[in-house]
Amino acid sequence: MTRAGQTVYRIARLAALAACALAAAAHAQAPAASAGPAFHWKPIHLVSGATPGSASDTMARILAERLPPSLGQPVIVENRLGAGGVIAANYVAKADPDGHTISVYTSALTVVPYTSSPPFDPVQDFAPVATLATIPNVLVVAPARGYKTVAALVAAAKARPGQLNFSSAGVGSSTHMAGEKFRFAAGIDTVHVPYKGAPEALTEVMTGRVDYTFAPIVAVLPHLRDGKLQALAVGTAQRAAALPDIPTTVEAGYPGSDYNFWVGLLVASRTPRTTVDRLHQEVAKAMQAPEVRERVAKLGAEILAMSQSEFGAMIRQELADNAKLAHAAGIKPN
Repeated sequence: MTRAGQTVYRIARLAALAACALAAAAHAQAPAASAGPAFHWKPIHLVSGATPGSASDTMARILAERLPPSLGQPVIVENRLGAGGVIAANYVAKADPDGHTISVYTSALTVVPYTSSPPFDPVQDFAPVATLATIPNVLVVAPARGYKTVAALVAAAKARPGQLNFSSAGVGSSTHMAGEKFRFAAGIDTVHVPYKGAPEALTEVMTGRVDYTFAPIVAVLPHLRDGKLQALAVGTAQRAAALPDIPTTVEAGYPGSDYNFWVGLLVASRTPRTTVDRLHQEVAKAMQAPEVRERVAKLGAEILAMSQSEFGAMIRQELADNAKLAHAAGIKPN
């Protein structure tokens, strides 16, 4: 090879080495998301144990519309009804742990061990993915009853022990647990009357057959606007953005009366941590989108942002708290 040819060869070889080095550097600096777990090309199922149109089911549908662009595949809401969400949750607990089958469950997860005998362990069989929102329950009465404040309702209950009653959407529902927590905090003796759902529980209050109830804010708002119900308080730690002038039961003078009704996502506990982390990041990002926040606000709900560890800690704490509440209220598994 001539001297000129040797020079050309060395230059070409150096250029090739430089190109390789640049490619390696570019790969090292690529966004972490590109190295995240790849989802198989099949639909992701958000499994809801709630009826279509309910607050938690609507939350699932809002999220399903927002997730596909980021995950690159369709997201479907699948309703598996029955046993207060137990059937749907058990389906997820036993599903392939690949991140494609996700439970949309509520705080009922921390109550079902005390109202039934679920075929799963709320802690051992699930990995928390992300919290979506909290849905305030509102303490309401019929205007004709004449109770203008929480104190007036409590005074009436104390004057007639065991004669006033409250309705709920069923034993162990958030409306039932909110009612029991308020009952103990206020020191009153009232009778629980369970129904099949919140609509029936509210109807009984509006007709005057039941004295009061706690019901999800999304179900209450239309009746408040029509004057068929009167809101006395919200059963949350903070006031509801949709009812800023209505005090909390705690503000009304009953510490410890608040009950947290949340909606969140869980997957089978065997799901790889990298997959759970990816889902958490995508869900958290979706819930912060302005259009999602606006739609959640229209439900009267409020975005609840938590880390996975905080979500898990909340579940464990609520399991302990609800064990005590269920025992005090005489709630037993069916």
